[in-house]
Amino acid sequence: MVNEYDIWFSNLEISNKEKINLLEEFKTAEIIWKLKEKEMLKKGIKEQNVNKILEEKYRKKLDKYKNYLEKNEIKLVCMNSREYPESLKHIDNKPAYLYIRGKIENLYDYNIAIVGSRKASSYGKAISRKISKEIADRNVNIVSGLAIGIDKYAHLGALDSNIGKTIAVLGTGVSDNEIYPFENKKVFERILENEGTVISEFKLGTKPEKYNFPLRNRIISGLAQKVIVVEAKEKSGSLITVDYALEQGKDIYAIPGNITSENSVGTNKLIEEGAYILNKIDDLFILH
Repeated sequence: MVNEYDIWFSNLEISNKEKINLLEEFKTAEIIWKLKEKEMLKKGIKEQNVNKILEEKYRKKLDKYKNYLEKNEIKLVCMNSREYPESLKHIDNKPAYLYIRGKIENLYDYNIAIVGSRKASSYGKAISRKISKEIADRNVNIVSGLAIGIDKYAHLGALDSNIGKTIAVLGTGVSDNEIYPFENKKVFERILENEGTVISEFKLGTKPEKYNFPLRNRIISGLAQKVIVVEAKEKSGSLITVDYALEQGKDIYAIPGNITSENSVGTNKLIEEGAYILNKIDDLFILH
């Protein structure tokens, strides 16, 4: 059952870190809803955030929003909820809320992330799909970002398997008409049809703003026990995921690439810097 207080609080236009601080202090959105202005100011809450909390526009039409979530089977999970994934509880700037479609249980399983270039080569796409299926065939879930290129083929590889599932982490809202890029709409539908999961920290109606996608990468790495980079240019967005993963203490694997290809510069450099070389799937399951 979706909580209307959580709907209200998740939609407030205050930073994720401010929401975390408030939820750590007051525990529930309902308690925050009922706070008086003087109480909040006394607690040291910024005046601009006090104004947002008290602003009437955020308190309207919550029943309509709730009905939409329930009709479309979208869960809204607060960081203080028992349903919130343990793997995300301890990452820096964890999402205060997650919008979740599909099988929530996948978030608690053993997951491996596969990321890489949007402008993937035919080799990169083939390798991404192949290793994703082989990993999923071992009953391990594949996490990626539903972008074009490597992400898409990682999801497709998991869908080729009858065992492992796939988790797509979005930089937009999770409703049907928000899927970005639109060309991956059918992949999105297949994920949900095959007991996969689609999640986002962004409220419904969030557009595909450029800064959302690097931000969501901390969730991709946070949900995964290991991260594989298939192809990456020297300044690839995939390397942002690697940075988050390293901060989170995760193992990084890279597919070695042709030294004449710009898509191999990032992955080969990762190997130079200490990432594990992934030559075969068995390498992933050797204890380092």
